[in-house]
Amino acid sequence: MSNEAPPAAGVPASVSSARLSRGTIARYATGSLGTGGFATLPGLVLTYYLTDSLGVAALAAGAVITVAKVWDVVIDPVIGALTDRDLARHGSRRRLMLLGALALPVLFALTFAVPPSLGPVVAGIWVLVAFTLTATAFSLFQVPYIALPAELTPRYDERTRLLTWRVVVLTLAILLFGAGGPALRRVSEDPFVQYLVMGVVCGVVIGIGMLVATGVARRAASATRQPIRGSAAGRQEVGNEPAFRRPGELSPEGGSTDQAAAGIREHFAEGLRALTRSRPFRMLLATFVLQALATGLMLAGAQYVATWVLHSQAAVELLFVALIAPALLAAPAWGALARRIGKERAFTIASIVFAVAALSILGMLWAPGDWIYVPVGVAGIAYAGMQSLPMAMLPDVISHDERTHGAGRAGSFSGVWTAGETVGFALGATTLAVILTVTGYVSSTGTQVVEQPDAAITGIVVSFSLAPAVLIGVSLLTLSRYPLRRDDVDHA
Repeated sequence: MSNEAPPAAGVPASVSSARLSRGTIARYATGSLGTGGFATLPGLVLTYYLTDSLGVAALAAGAVITVAKVWDVVIDPVIGALTDRDLARHGSRRRLMLLGALALPVLFALTFAVPPSLGPVVAGIWVLVAFTLTATAFSLFQVPYIALPAELTPRYDERTRLLTWRVVVLTLAILLFGAGGPALRRVSEDPFVQYLVMGVVCGVVIGIGMLVATGVARRAASATRQPIRGSAAGRQEVGNEPAFRRPGELSPEGGSTDQAAAGIREHFAEGLRALTRSRPFRMLLATFVLQALATGLMLAGAQYVATWVLHSQAAVELLFVALIAPALLAAPAWGALARRIGKERAFTIASIVFAVAALSILGMLWAPGDWIYVPVGVAGIAYAGMQSLPMAMLPDVISHDERTHGAGRAGSFSGVWTAGETVGFALGATTLAVILTVTGYVSSTGTQVVEQPDAAITGIVVSFSLAPAVLIGVSLLTLSRYPLRRDDVDHA
């Protein structure tokens, strides 16, 4: 972590030499214990819970998840506006983060607490309402959480360092929840008790991780209010890039940052304008959404691969160990590679490796077996880079927009980003549901024993291999058009 690029020309020494403290990095990274848990467990088991425990048809199960995610897409930019307003009024993004962290454990448990006697229709409605509320609580935390790195440090490589260790915790969380969550279901033979215990325990752990990270919001607000010694008017500047100003301080255009208290509709429109005016943001977001769709499709399909291809309920835990264990070591390695050759090139390499590994899994159609854990492990190495590097590139995009278009709104960017990520993962589950429906997958309740047609088995394998590989290939086209490099950030 000590390999630093030389100070950029024109950047004040007090900024170029500044390094984030280990405590700040640790607290921020701990938040990914919550974000990783919420992103992993519903994606892994919710579709399966609906189809194979509650008896909901596959297409209806996909619709339940999609409707909840569509709501996410609507609400995330609004939450971005609200967190920008909080920062302007109160000097911190912590309020919404804390509200989300406290509400999520209860709502998460309710999602998996459906009484089996209700029947498929009522059960589907229960899950829809509970999961939509849970996703809203998650967004209250996640949107301001993603906005923080742009405020914690202006440095290209320090952002890589911060987000690298966040992804180390994220991959650990995916391992913990991906393997441990399903394992909790073994506490009972009763499917209702299985999922209830899983929902309660995992919801509490997710909430704890989020609560720890809320302390960094206060640190970020404090940091952005500290002027660099000798800077004009007590305003921190990096090159020609002003940092966040105090509430009420005039922007270069003469406006006040208290304008963040304007109507929510205007702030929602600001997020869309940010997407329209910033080409780096459009290219990075398009890449990330396509890759979220690919990984969301694999995540949702893992339980089906374990059950119907490998014929082992325990295989889903082994798949996650194979995916995440290599990633724990790979995330720092991707960070080191990014410092040497740039985040953009390292991100491209990670994406190519993931696509090749996913494509090789197609061999399960002809020779199913334990060899699948090898390409899944390779994909896990690449996945670490596919998570840490774009997240480290996002603060660069935000600061670039501030330089080129005046005072920026990190919350607006993170709101649109979170909405895009939500779309990707939601469409992953929806795509799987469509594939299962087209190929004739047979839904069941927890007590039924069914046989799946050969076409359904083929659909399961394709959704776990060929389809994700194609999506990653398309994402490389948008990534190739991403324009920012190290000099654009540190030499600004």
